[in-house]
Amino acid sequence: MTPQPRLSSVATTRIERAGIDDIAVKVHAGERLSYDDGVRLFNTPDLTAVGALANLVRERLHGDVTYFNRNIHINATNVCEASCIFCSFARLEEGMAAAYTMSVDEAVGRIDALKDAFITEVHIVNGLHPGLPFSYYTDLLKALKKARPDLHIKGFTAVEMHYYAEKYGMTYEQVITALRDAGLESMPGGGAEIFHDRARKKLCHDKVDADGWLEVHRVAHGLGMRTNCTMLFGSIEKLDERVDHLVRLRELQDESLAAKALDPSLGSFQTFIPLKFHNENNRLAGIAAPTGHDALRTLAVSRLMLDNIPHIKSYWIMLGMQIAQVSLSYGASDLDGTVREERIYHMAGARTPQSLTRTELIQLIRSAGRIPVERDTHYNVVAEA
Repeated sequence: MTPQPRLSSVATTRIERAGIDDIAVKVHAGERLSYDDGVRLFNTPDLTAVGALANLVRERLHGDVTYFNRNIHINATNVCEASCIFCSFARLEEGMAAAYTMSVDEAVGRIDALKDAFITEVHIVNGLHPGLPFSYYTDLLKALKKARPDLHIKGFTAVEMHYYAEKYGMTYEQVITALRDAGLESMPGGGAEIFHDRARKKLCHDKVDADGWLEVHRVAHGLGMRTNCTMLFGSIEKLDERVDHLVRLRELQDESLAAKALDPSLGSFQTFIPLKFHNENNRLAGIAAPTGHDALRTLAVSRLMLDNIPHIKSYWIMLGMQIAQVSLSYGASDLDGTVREERIYHMAGARTPQSLTRTELIQLIRSAGRIPVERDTHYNVVAEA
């Protein structure tokens, strides 16, 4: 039997001095942390103490393994009628500077250019384009699947699904089913931002609310689809609003897992990704970007609060490679992947590379003292590097 990870005496001392030893008792026992526990963890000055607890859970679940995959991003259009004040990617209408919409052939060309490269996933996220027919999206999926039937297609956030339902007079189930029939296999977690009404109304008042976002994922899980979930942190939200967000995700996952226990064909959340706010080229440029300290704390508290979501992803594109490395000892068990042609964060000022090679990802993980394991979208092992 593999021995269970334990806290070092130094970590135990720090935890006691930080006044969170009662939370540590719960973590050791595998008990669920409360909302109040989450608020305390965000407000505890000693980041190392919080990180030690998160690492204990991370190693309990995954040992030293860190997952990655080989993927490409396709953002087919950035034309979007939503007016999110944190967004640097969207353009309100065609013809504006930097606005674009790919033809289906152009999008397929992105993966045709990689026909000799081994990739396992294409990740699709778009703006809310008011002038496109629903057939654009189904045609896009069919064409991508025809060009590379081996690729898993993960795409269309809950915000997009909600928009299509309203615009085209469909239910969530009808939208998801039509996209799935065209080739969609799982959903990313984008658009969650912050669920709390106070912050959400300021950040993104004219797109789907928290209840709608959660309902789209509830329906997707009921249709057998695995999905991811996210939280945008470091803009105008308060720390307790982050905890509220995490608790609401945990509650939906409880519901989905209970249904899945009765019917294993149903879906659930696979991964949670905290998304760091970038403050360039948007209307929140006057707000300081979140620090690496805040990013590590958010990853750590997320790992501790989300006891029913298997993976916490450290998205190196938006965190930077150094913080991503350190995060592997603060709760993260996944670094995403090669991420070719990412646009959303780079239009917001991200200075990380547009992609990493498999070799570079492996080195990044190994030099952090972890074991790199290449996965597919559903965390099946492709290769142990």
